[in-house]
Amino acid sequence: MLEEERKYDVDPEFTLPDLSGVVPDGVRVVELPPVTLTATYLDTTDLRLARAGVSLRHRKGDELPWTVKLPADSPGVRHEISRTGRPKSTPADLVALVTAYSRGAELGPAATVRTVRRAYELRDDTDRVLAELADDAVQVLDGKQVRSTFREIELERKDGGRELLDAVESALTGSGARAGAFTPKHVRALGSVAEAAPDLVPPGELPELPSAGDVVSVAVRRSVGRLLAHDPLVRLRAPVGDDDTAVHQMRVGCRRLRSDLRTFGPLVRKAWAAPLRDELKWLAGVLGQARDAEVLRARLSRTAAADPLSPLDPAAVERMDRVLVARHEAALAAVDEALGSARYHALVEALVDAARTPQLTARADGPADEVLPRLVARPWHRLTDGDDETDGAADLDPAAPDERWHAVRINGKRARYAVDAVAGVLGGDAAKLARALAKVQDLLGEHQDAAVAAETWLSIAEQDPGDHAVAVTAGRLVERERAAVRAVRAAFPDAWQQANRGRRTAWLG
Repeated sequence: MLEEERKYDVDPEFTLPDLSGVVPDGVRVVELPPVTLTATYLDTTDLRLARAGVSLRHRKGDELPWTVKLPADSPGVRHEISRTGRPKSTPADLVALVTAYSRGAELGPAATVRTVRRAYELRDDTDRVLAELADDAVQVLDGKQVRSTFREIELERKDGGRELLDAVESALTGSGARAGAFTPKHVRALGSVAEAAPDLVPPGELPELPSAGDVVSVAVRRSVGRLLAHDPLVRLRAPVGDDDTAVHQMRVGCRRLRSDLRTFGPLVRKAWAAPLRDELKWLAGVLGQARDAEVLRARLSRTAAADPLSPLDPAAVERMDRVLVARHEAALAAVDEALGSARYHALVEALVDAARTPQLTARADGPADEVLPRLVARPWHRLTDGDDETDGAADLDPAAPDERWHAVRINGKRARYAVDAVAGVLGGDAAKLARALAKVQDLLGEHQDAAVAAETWLSIAEQDPGDHAVAVTAGRLVERERAAVRAVRAAFPDAWQQANRGRRTAWLG
């Protein structure tokens, strides 16, 4: 679950204001009995979790004493996952959740804090909790000795809106509370070491006149960050949007990094990049099985419902979906096995090292606007012209087999990733080409999804030749998928013409 929280520093003598006068009509403030909570936080010896904004704790006094908190996209918003368990038996799945941050290093007690909490719930007239305010008096313990103390206010959003939190915040700050940086209790307890930079170097900003190596470094760090940020979400089976999944995003991180290391090959040391590309290919392959099953399940539902005036047999569709569910579960089990392996732990370590110090060649010292266009031109010309085995997009036969269209799709993805990597620094026509290629790639992706889906529906029907309802349903689904293929082939020439305009590609040389 996502936790959205705000913190405020207050002096020991701070007096909590009367909140009944600031909350909307129909909202009342309910004081809860005070509780004492003793939390022990686990970390590596060099505090990798704390420095990355991650925590793993056991807290006495909670119904679910074991909790992991992971950073989300916004400040003050975190993923919170809790489990039962004994104090000295850390749940294995929670340890796995922090793998991308601990990198398999041993975890042990790092800080213990005791909190006397006076909490207040803000409830509406149906007794729904809209927000919770916690007034915490905190003691940092060293054994049985109190090493330091502080007091803070936590304001957590529940079922209410942010405007309610804003109103309460205004009352708190008006009474002397200080809204500042979001610093967890254990980080304050551990001190400056816990506030040091994380091991995973973020992409950062490019200098005003970047070198080619600067651009490559940012691209590497962005993809590594994307991959590792979705590691725990893959393990949790957590969605990352209305129509996206963590498996997809983690796989994209693998593919983009592999593509960038290939496109910018002359700028990176081969002995460094080649093993990374090999291991990323392995991981992308494992994730790909799960992603393919995700896509097929979503497509089955969407294609079956595409024509409400000509409905398909719902029972037959359900039986087909059960086949896909079994494939999906088997693929996710393979993902779990891979993410728990020593091979993956070694890859995570290598990725963190890659983001910290990309291994660049002397050629990377050259100006980005001089070096990069020539490198991006290679995947671009491969897309446009093809090779001995692959048609180019410029002369792709509308009647060519699906495999030919898929080959162009692969080249299109590489070209798009290459242009994306440089569009931010080259701007102008490069950015326009990136947007146009995205539309081309969307069409080619739809073509591939429809073609694969058609083959899948037939293969499912062939598994049980006696199920005539499934056979008929599969045949009707195939008709709809082939119609989608034809629609893409009809739309492709115009989309390609928009991407291949001379003024958008002149910078490639």
